[in-house]
Amino acid sequence: MLWGSLAIWFKVPGASWQKYTLIAIFLLPGFFALVHLYSRKTLLSLLVYLAGLGLVLIWWQTLQPPSEGDWAKELSRQVTGQIEGDILTLDNVRAFEWRTAEDYDQAWLRETYDLTKLETLDLFLSYWGDPRMAHFMLSFGFNDGEYLAWSIEVRRTKTGSYSPVADFFKANPLVILASKEFDVVGMRSNIWKNDVHIFRLDVPKERLKPLLEVYVADANHLAETPVWYNSIFTNCTTVMTRTTRALGIKIPHDWRIIVNGYLPEFLHEQGYLNANYTIEELRERGRIADRVAVSGLGKDYSRAAREGVPSP
Repeated sequence: MLWGSLAIWFKVPGASWQKYTLIAIFLLPGFFALVHLYSRKTLLSLLVYLAGLGLVLIWWQTLQPPSEGDWAKELSRQVTGQIEGDILTLDNVRAFEWRTAEDYDQAWLRETYDLTKLETLDLFLSYWGDPRMAHFMLSFGFNDGEYLAWSIEVRRTKTGSYSPVADFFKANPLVILASKEFDVVGMRSNIWKNDVHIFRLDVPKERLKPLLEVYVADANHLAETPVWYNSIFTNCTTVMTRTTRALGIKIPHDWRIIVNGYLPEFLHEQGYLNANYTIEELRERGRIADRVAVSGLGKDYSRAAREGVPSP
């Protein structure tokens, strides 16, 4: 009952009174069956309710994510790429220069990367309020000092907003961003003032290229076939988890993949973080706010973010 009611509320267009009316029509047979439990009317009411639920489910499956929209400027382009040998070419790498949340210079770049130079993999977690939840970003490091950050996000419209409840009900599609760290991470640390932490991951170098290739393949597929963002099942952390498991990297099922504010504790237990430090020490050393406040959102951002952070 609750799911069907919320689905109608969030996805049926119209005024509030129209939505309330549809929800009442949907719920009435179910309530009638409960009131007349064990009477002759129960079966008929239950059948009517199940028929209504069936119609809602059929309608739900017809809802397709949009490929076009009046997207927020920072979410307006989906990265795509192609790999020839060891050379990766990406179109629409984001490199915005942020001064405030409303004042920025847009930049979407065509960038080329030599995959033989892949060297590191780092995790950024951006906490915006509740310590149980964070935004998850992975950044690939190259031995020439270049970093390429990937972020899986809700593709909001210019007038839209982020709502974990609404996004459980097909409110917005998903977008995959490839970006300079000073943009997608720096926006959160220096502009939004989120509590951003970096954790340096212990992943064999031979795994990095296949993992990056899967990210590129997923981005290309998403450009052709939009997907709904889902607060629980298709979000920034769960998409990454499915990707790494597809490569044979062992990541056990764990509640902290969903409640991802506790993901560092999980990764520490699994041996993906430096075992010579406690998770409390890694969290403290990984907090980047003070360092990047000094460096600013420029070329020195990535170095400052990693200063004093233990390598795996």
